[in-house]
Amino acid sequence: MKQYGVNELRRMFLEFFESKGHLAMKSFSLVPHNDNSLLLINSGMAPLKPYFTGQEIPPRRRVTTCQKCIRTGDIENIGKTARHGTFFEMLGNFSFGDYFKHEAIKWSWEFLTEVVGLDAQRLYPSVYVDDDEAFEIWNKEIGIVPERIFRFGKEDNFWEHGSGPCGPCSEIYYDRGEKYGCGKPDCTVGCECDRYIEVWNNVFTQFDNDGKGNYSELEQKNIDTGMGLERLATVVQDVDSIFDVDTIQALLNRVCGLAGKGYKEKYEWDVSIRIVTDHIRSATFMISDGIMPSNEGRGYVLRRIIRRAARHGRLLGIEGQFLAELSNTVIEGSKDGYPELEEKKDFIFNVLTQEEGKFNRTIDQGLSILMEMEASMEKEGKKELDGNDAFKLYDTYGFPLDLTKEILEEKGFSVDEKGFAEAMEEQKVKARSARKVTNYMGADVTVYESIDPSVTTEFVGYDRLEHESGITVLTTETEIVEALADGDAGTIFVEETPFYATMGGQCGDIGTIVGPDGEFHVMDTVKLLGGKVGHIGKVTKGMLKAGDKVTLKVDAVRRGDTCKNHSATHLLQKALRTVLGTHVEQAGSYVDGERLRFDFSHFSAMTKEEIAKVEQMVNEKIVQSIPVATSIMSIEEAKKSGAMALFGEKYGETVRVVQMGDFSTELCGGTHVANTGAIANFKILSESGVAAGIRRIEAITGTGVLKYYEGLEETLAEAAKTVKTTPAGLVERLEHLMAEVKALQSENESLKSKAAKDALGDVMNQVQDIKGVKFLAVKVSGVDMNGLRDLGDQLKAKIGEGVIVLFSDVDGKVNLVSFATDEAMSKGAHAGNLIKGIASLVGGGGGGRPNMAQAGGKNPSGIEQAIAEAAKVLEGQLG
Repeated sequence: MKQYGVNELRRMFLEFFESKGHLAMKSFSLVPHNDNSLLLINSGMAPLKPYFTGQEIPPRRRVTTCQKCIRTGDIENIGKTARHGTFFEMLGNFSFGDYFKHEAIKWSWEFLTEVVGLDAQRLYPSVYVDDDEAFEIWNKEIGIVPERIFRFGKEDNFWEHGSGPCGPCSEIYYDRGEKYGCGKPDCTVGCECDRYIEVWNNVFTQFDNDGKGNYSELEQKNIDTGMGLERLATVVQDVDSIFDVDTIQALLNRVCGLAGKGYKEKYEWDVSIRIVTDHIRSATFMISDGIMPSNEGRGYVLRRIIRRAARHGRLLGIEGQFLAELSNTVIEGSKDGYPELEEKKDFIFNVLTQEEGKFNRTIDQGLSILMEMEASMEKEGKKELDGNDAFKLYDTYGFPLDLTKEILEEKGFSVDEKGFAEAMEEQKVKARSARKVTNYMGADVTVYESIDPSVTTEFVGYDRLEHESGITVLTTETEIVEALADGDAGTIFVEETPFYATMGGQCGDIGTIVGPDGEFHVMDTVKLLGGKVGHIGKVTKGMLKAGDKVTLKVDAVRRGDTCKNHSATHLLQKALRTVLGTHVEQAGSYVDGERLRFDFSHFSAMTKEEIAKVEQMVNEKIVQSIPVATSIMSIEEAKKSGAMALFGEKYGETVRVVQMGDFSTELCGGTHVANTGAIANFKILSESGVAAGIRRIEAITGTGVLKYYEGLEETLAEAAKTVKTTPAGLVERLEHLMAEVKALQSENESLKSKAAKDALGDVMNQVQDIKGVKFLAVKVSGVDMNGLRDLGDQLKAKIGEGVIVLFSDVDGKVNLVSFATDEAMSKGAHAGNLIKGIASLVGGGGGGRPNMAQAGGKNPSGIEQAIAEAAKVLEGQLG
């Protein structure tokens, strides 16, 4: 048997099923589309769910794919054995109501034995215990003797996921030989050892589960098969594990080279080598699909994978940052099947380097926190770290539990793993409860799902804003209806529409739909599953009904402004790549008639000079009045022309390319101006950060810029009018006014001080002697707290040593302040306690230091009583 490589096997599988009438589709993104039930695509079938459920009509009833997948359910165990990893490729052939068990079984056997050349005597099929039909096919049609066909129960050979389509499975196992076995005399198919390995799983989707354990036959029976590409390569190449197949081994050898350590020399090294090897594959593919490291959802899975790889690189002794270098090896080995990896190379490396740098800082921070925890345990005589503390290290500082354990064990401490697990579970429960309610598809359940999947809408609005068509479906928010009447809110579907539906960052059109008996105001246009376009809005007159011939009119002004903003976004992206570098990738955008928003990958704030340069470049291209050309071509031709593709977008065989001279070429389904001159002008309003490594620019064009400057002019004119000058003289006038204000403030302070002094008058004749300490308590009207403090300082200078209490009533409220000099304090005087003792008499409270204290109150009528009480309180203090 020839030992085919991973890339050869992928090609052979897809070509084989193409020869059987299947459409070979490119791998879908790892980011699920319209599926809230999944964080990441984890099987070949997952992105095809709409075809299985009938929500969308498949491009062909026979499809074959090689789907990139991520599974992180048992990430803690990855690396401990060589059996599996987080990233894998799933080969699959699918039938949507076309062929069934006979063909699926026959072709799986034919591919494995005749195309790949596996020894038929080493292959063992299994079937579901009650699936006699599959047993008969294996026995009678393929010619496998009964004792070589294994029947297994529901746990092993029946696929179901809650309610919805489900069915029995038929798996194919390969006997790898005694060298991989456990040596037990009863070792056979189903044994936990590595001798008999499952290579292919045929799922026969023939039942519908109502969620209560009741099964009914499906009208449309489907085939869903899966075969792990790496696992197949393990068998074909006759190697120990997936880590020994050609492409992954090349990566593993690179890890060993960087670490200066050999594989299969020491178990601890092997664990780390496998983790780094597996995780860098996952990280590379996730980033290529536009997933960015973050603290939630998909982004958190990526962050954890990157940090785990970086940490195990440290354990292996790899110095400095190394993940981008390893990612390059991943790209070299996989670009044959995934050319987008090569295209996104700079971007992938940038994200990895940034995240690895962050982790290096985080781990050092975490180590110092752990040291504090150790010191605290020693002080309290504890030997076990609290589970919540361990989880804090894990959750806040990205500290894996095993690292915490390892460090503590060296110093004789342990970790409360049960408490850690409970804290982790608590977080998972919170996350689960926050997840949206979903149906079998994982999408939010809406009325639109009830619409016949054969209903579609063709967009005809690139070259027209008015079009006649027939209504196919109408809905309210909860049901499909035959008609909508005056005042009813709902959604209208037609055969052909000039309305652009919200997509690719461009907002949907608004406008009107006019029928023979009524009018409908379109407030939004949305793209739905199965190529449907929904016009959401309200009936403003009469009624509209299914079958009506209607005229659809797009709001021309809003569309025109949106086109200007969308075309400006293309110019902006090219300008950013020119000014900042080719690592700039679109991370999101939004355009409507008012403004444009553009999110892009860049790891620092733009300087004023960079912003000005980008703005100038875009305006230069607008002034040049470059014709905007759109053309339809194959995806390959588009890429050769230098067209920029977007993350997460699934492109068909043919794509629309928007070209602005030789400056900008992008794949885009949106609407644009015919000539850049129509944009008129471009102004950046703001540049800010929205996430790690993601910047955002908000900008305006055309009439938006004119309105912006009109607004500024109005504000300027109003400001000038307020200070009695012209806009031209505003700066000079403000400078004069500021100087005047400063001078007046200074004069005001002097006057207030003099007024307070005058209001107080000569009070030195009111000084009392209490037990040898001079004491002065007086009231002065209309003085604020600052004024009282100034008076206090002046009186202290006059009486020398002693205690002063000042009261003032201001607008129905009371301010009081108390001072005690050093000599008075040495005899027991305490300004803070003195205030405490009298503040309640003026309806307030307060206190302060021994030498100075203040308070406020709401009862000016209590001032005279408080003055008398102050003397008594001081007498008590002096003993």
